[in-house]
Amino acid sequence: MTQTPFLSEADRDRVGAAVHQAESASAGEIVTIITPQSDSYAEVALVWCALVAFTALVVLALFPDFYLALVDRLTGNWQTAWTPRHVFELALFVAIAKFIAMWLLQLWQPLRLFLVPSFIKNARVRARAVTCFKVGAERRTHGRTGVLIYLSLAEHRAEIVADEAIASQVAPEVWGDAMAAMTALIRQGQVADGMIAAVTRVGAVLAEHFPRAENDINELPDRLIEV
Repeated sequence: MTQTPFLSEADRDRVGAAVHQAESASAGEIVTIITPQSDSYAEVALVWCALVAFTALVVLALFPDFYLALVDRLTGNWQTAWTPRHVFELALFVAIAKFIAMWLLQLWQPLRLFLVPSFIKNARVRARAVTCFKVGAERRTHGRTGVLIYLSLAEHRAEIVADEAIASQVAPEVWGDAMAAMTALIRQGQVADGMIAAVTRVGAVLAEHFPRAENDINELPDRLIEV
């Protein structure tokens, strides 16, 4: 996906400052990522196209006389002798037309996303968050204390992924407070404030379980990453 600026420079600086502040009291390293959309869902769109085309063929098979007479009226023909070849050609034309029309409709992203089942969106957002975590944070800190806060705007979903040292001591449910604080503000259109709220709460959890040592160094960038 092409990189698009979602926040102003001032907002990005605010998020980065919040990460720096949260890390000042713990040995944890927080990475923040925001993306417009986690997946294209192209194969889901193809399934819908195939389903619509198949449905059109079923309807044509159930009511052939009605649709053949309708074609005759539209084309100005009277009492056309429909041969099997003509019927199959009509069925092929209808299926292709319905398939293409459904694909074109789904070029409008809000409709495409609306037609994607929630469980698929949940899985794709989680998978992309884990991929970003593996690339940007996993095992890149000395104590395996990296945490990713990932926000996918189109799906209206967020994920928090922690490295193994943190995951071994902090149950996934603990991040629920951070997720709730973030999503509440994002629903109001306050994306930067939502990220900052999540960072603050994640930082509090890290400070409790992984207090900062005197020789601790910053191992991962504090800036907000937009992908």
